[in-house]
Amino acid sequence: MFDTVDQLKEKLDAHRPLPAGLVKNLRDFFRIEWIYHSNAIEGNTLSLLETKVVVEERITIGGKKLNEHLEAVNHAEAIDFVEELVAKQEPLTESVIKQLHYLVLKGINDGNAGRYRSYNVRISGSVHQPVHFLHVQEKMNQLLEWYEKNKAVLHPVELAARFHFQLVSIHPFADGNGRTARLVMNLILMQHGYPPAIVKTDSRLDYYEALEKAMVEGNEESFILLIISCVEESLKQYLYALGYDEKKECRTDTNIQKPIQNLSRPKRRILRNTVRSDLRPHTKINVLEGFQPILDEINKVLSSLHHK
Repeated sequence: MFDTVDQLKEKLDAHRPLPAGLVKNLRDFFRIEWIYHSNAIEGNTLSLLETKVVVEERITIGGKKLNEHLEAVNHAEAIDFVEELVAKQEPLTESVIKQLHYLVLKGINDGNAGRYRSYNVRISGSVHQPVHFLHVQEKMNQLLEWYEKNKAVLHPVELAARFHFQLVSIHPFADGNGRTARLVMNLILMQHGYPPAIVKTDSRLDYYEALEKAMVEGNEESFILLIISCVEESLKQYLYALGYDEKKECRTDTNIQKPIQNLSRPKRRILRNTVRSDLRPHTKINVLEGFQPILDEINKVLSSLHHK
């Protein structure tokens, strides 16, 4: 179940520490993606670009509700808090969960922000009945005890996915449970060196159906598999930034460019024609893309040219 995600994570870890510029670029990219998709799943109508403008430029969008702007700005602050917790290696606690929820709802629903619900709720579109509000504290205590018992036992992706599902199932807050659960899930992932998992809007139905199956039937496999796919996608984004080509299972090697550029134009032409002569007709290829057989041929030609 976790073979692919483990292989991708191993490739990423092999390049740590990552270049500062790459980290900043991906952080900015994932931050907006995370905010947009997490809010859109809950019905926010800001587009991806509008989300970026609201969060980074603090510009309001005509025709959009005030709460939609606040949801974007609040989520950005919540992500900043998650990153701060990861940087300081702070543990996941009940206080952390409540602080994240407070950041999600502040200015939108101040009466419930950071507080467990004081009444019973139903989840729209679901047959699942969340626990009675008088048992919320007890269930949250049990969830955190489960987390402490399993955090060194379960695979980090499974741990994060199961915590997400259980938090949503309890539905401890009057509103903002989904966004808070996804924030906590990514906090767990990032604490273990994974990039955040983005549940995208085009997976919204699959996401809700997998949650429903887990809550009603007790079958969490579909939900865990969905989160695994999200983590894999994020890891591939990081590896792509590092130069890996997913289709070719290799990293683009640009080190060959310098010796080629140092050759005279006639010798570069000889090199190009030599490599092409070994390829099937009409095959289009960039000789710099990192294919080992081609690189071996290039090295042979380079060696012969430098001795002429």
